[in-house]
Amino acid sequence: MGAVKTKRMPRAVREQQMLDAAVQTFGQRGYMAASMDDIAELAGVSKPLVYLYLNSKDDLFTACIRREAKALTAAVRAGVHPELPADRRLWEGLLAFFTHTARHPDGWSVLHLQARTHGEAFAAEVTAMRTEIVTFVTQLIADAAREAHRDPDLPDKEVAGLAEALVGAAESLATWANATPGVTARQAAATLMNFAWAGLGGLMAGRAWSPPPA
Repeated sequence: MGAVKTKRMPRAVREQQMLDAAVQTFGQRGYMAASMDDIAELAGVSKPLVYLYLNSKDDLFTACIRREAKALTAAVRAGVHPELPADRRLWEGLLAFFTHTARHPDGWSVLHLQARTHGEAFAAEVTAMRTEIVTFVTQLIADAAREAHRDPDLPDKEVAGLAEALVGAAESLATWANATPGVTARQAAATLMNFAWAGLGGLMAGRAWSPPPA
């Protein structure tokens, strides 16, 4: 193991340093394989100091989930400018999402892969983040319907379903893009935008697809 650094710094700064190391370790090795020794060494602190600041491995993992979830939702919201047309707002939101997940692949791994599979409490943290994003996207789609028609004929449940489908597709596509060399955030966003907006555009114009009779 490398020598542990002992340089003094403010607690808040040191804690973020530990969280950075924890996100990298959890994201790359997985929750079960990650050890507090590895995290402490990567952060340049002693293992007792990690326990002093963040209590336990479970508490540290929860803190990582909350920090990464907050950063992702903030990035998506900041990327959308309300004065833009509906298609541009959706595009900017998707681009912000894929840009953030591409820049923070370990954080995305923690949220999308690790937190969902290692306990109900961890999964609940991610569910809360996902619900916030789905609510935001639902509003974007509802706004698009209002812009297309003065009296939109899209039921609330259909709008909610479209938002769920779009967020689910974005999650899967982000994981694929991060694992596929040469795929940029802009390319991933354009792929999903082309897929989603073609269908949404038809709905807004009243060209809904209908299943064949049973």
